[in-house]
Amino acid sequence: MTGAVSLVEARDDSVYGSKAVGLGEAARGGLPLPPGVALSAAIVDAVASGDEDAIAELALAVGAVRGPFAVRSSAVDEDGANASFAGQHLTLLNVSSLEQVGSAVREVWWSANSDSAITYRQRVGLFHRPSVGVVVQSLLDPIAAGVMFTRNPMTGADERVVEASWGLGEVVVAGRVIPDMFRISESGEVLQRTPGMKKVAIRSLPDGGTVEEHVASKLVERLCLDDEDLAKLSRLASQCEEVYGPARDIEWAIADGELYLLQCRAVTRALGTAPPSPVAPASEQGAPVEAVNEVSLFASLRPEDLAQVASLFKERRFAAGETVTKEGSGGAAFFLIQSGEATVSVHGQPRAGLKAGDHFGEIALIDGGARAATVTAATELSCYGLTYWDFRPLVQQNPAIAWGLLQSLAKMLRAELASRD
Repeated sequence: MTGAVSLVEARDDSVYGSKAVGLGEAARGGLPLPPGVALSAAIVDAVASGDEDAIAELALAVGAVRGPFAVRSSAVDEDGANASFAGQHLTLLNVSSLEQVGSAVREVWWSANSDSAITYRQRVGLFHRPSVGVVVQSLLDPIAAGVMFTRNPMTGADERVVEASWGLGEVVVAGRVIPDMFRISESGEVLQRTPGMKKVAIRSLPDGGTVEEHVASKLVERLCLDDEDLAKLSRLASQCEEVYGPARDIEWAIADGELYLLQCRAVTRALGTAPPSPVAPASEQGAPVEAVNEVSLFASLRPEDLAQVASLFKERRFAAGETVTKEGSGGAAFFLIQSGEATVSVHGQPRAGLKAGDHFGEIALIDGGARAATVTAATELSCYGLTYWDFRPLVQQNPAIAWGLLQSLAKMLRAELASRD
């Protein structure tokens, strides 16, 4: 298995993903980065599956990085010139321990297979199995952070546009504040300073995770960057264009008086957002065979085939109130509830609820089509999930499994027809 390397060694985006390789270019170019490691798609998939060897390899690699950690997606086709997955793939901040990093990696893997990410993939013609690398870096405690475009994204003018706010930059990326806005000429002259309304800031919690805090009233409209900060950002823009080329979208942070590059990608228009999922403890590989055996779709499979299907499941957790599937969105995962409860609605009308042992989304395993209902976690919800990408190759390579599924589907169809008589 190609596993984890330092960022400076991340060179192959087909292995580590575009974000990790981009940060590798920055490290080799001498740009200021928080220390970190790049995880290959292979080890991320294995960690998400609960593979103990992969989890041990992850712990060894991340042990060389000072915590707490920021865990970010680095999918192979993420943030290219024609498509940006900003807001689709998960970032988890202030992951406080090595044990939690494994859980965070699994959540990042699932975010690439979420309904919102699948819908976006269908929209931009990338409906294929996501190959998800991950970047793990030391988390900064910034006084200010935000984004910078090395070309004006609205006019195309040859100038830097900076958006900034107090604390972690996620408030800017997620649109939670009206950020301060600055325009800087290519030569470094500040052309415009416009104070925003920065009423909230995201800060790290001592025991892990983040919290949204109210900003002191005197700071809400005070500019969070001074001329020295803007000069550093202007130099960083020039350095990034030297390393990566023109028209860059940069995320940055200022901590302990130093400016850091967090990521740099081609300027694109980002579509959609996805709510964060909580970090959950690591799980055993696969789902219990006896639980999978209760699913009608798999009821006709032989025991040995049932065990193969069960081994493909990965654990996923949802917070109370979180949307699990959304009616009309693209879907590529089937879920079997381990614990907790969920509500179901169709065209806004409530249907029967779901509880432990229930399942939903099995049609997505076959056609990857639109969701027929919205499912929302009524309580904290723990599920076993199986994706289209994992299930389809198994069926294609095993005629006995395909035949068993056909038998199950025939029985389900007969039962449905009988219920209409």
